[in-house]
Amino acid sequence: MAKAIKSLPSIYDEGGLSRYLQEIRQFPMLQPDEEFMLAKRWREDDDGEAAHKLVTSHLRLVAKLAMGYRGYGLPINEVISEGNVGLMQAVKRFEPDKGFRLATYAMWWIKASIQEFILRSWSLVKMGTTASQKKLFFNLRKIKGQIKALEDGDLHPDQVAHIAERLGVPEADVISMNRRLGGDSSLNAPLRVDGESGGEWQDWLVDESDDQESTLVESQEHEMRMELLEEAISTLSEREQRIFRARRLSEDPLTLEDLSQEFDVSRERIRQIEVRAFEKVQKAVTAAAARALTPAAALEAQTG
Repeated sequence: MAKAIKSLPSIYDEGGLSRYLQEIRQFPMLQPDEEFMLAKRWREDDDGEAAHKLVTSHLRLVAKLAMGYRGYGLPINEVISEGNVGLMQAVKRFEPDKGFRLATYAMWWIKASIQEFILRSWSLVKMGTTASQKKLFFNLRKIKGQIKALEDGDLHPDQVAHIAERLGVPEADVISMNRRLGGDSSLNAPLRVDGESGGEWQDWLVDESDDQESTLVESQEHEMRMELLEEAISTLSEREQRIFRARRLSEDPLTLEDLSQEFDVSRERIRQIEVRAFEKVQKAVTAAAARALTPAAALEAQTG
């Protein structure tokens, strides 16, 4: 892939991060039909120019996602570079005929590449490398922010219990990981890029309002999940579908009693059918997602 496209804007050039962010804004986003044709040219004709356009049109997405990992004490330029590697892998494997936009597909590869880089840099061998440890590592700061627990130092016992329950890990692991992460970086901490002062972290905070890239990704991801869900539901019997939708998807769910009267069976029988249908759907969605997103989603599933 690297040889198939032109060189990308360098984040290590004179001017550093600021110049890089300005430069990548010059690349326009692609319309769906244009993206589809470029992806077809890349896959079928090995067209390097098409691959280059696909990559450069998504560099802003990489930068935005990379900013979400700015609290791990690593140079943001290196995090962005790793995200770009993930983007190129996504373009290399993207199959436009599946109906999803590249942004949706690439998001998984970008996050996986960045997270793998962070894991390597933090030497998690010393902390534990289980799926639960990785999930705790990448979600602790986010949950602390949600519950307003961003102060340095140990968490309160009720906060520890809440986080442990949310992530399904022992409370001792939450306490240990929080101490290892050493609190959250101050927004006034100096940011250095390529050995030069780059101001403070708060200077590079991305605008939290919705932008075109984020809206596209969220919309496409929601659409993809709904398609996977409908595909999974189609594997159920007619009765299972009725009960599953009425109990799990309706804004005003029916009671077990309502459905027991409708199907003339006991409430316990309805409950059993509901549980079995849910297990079938969960299994089918997981299998379909694995086929659609490829192995790059594996790390995301562990950490998200």
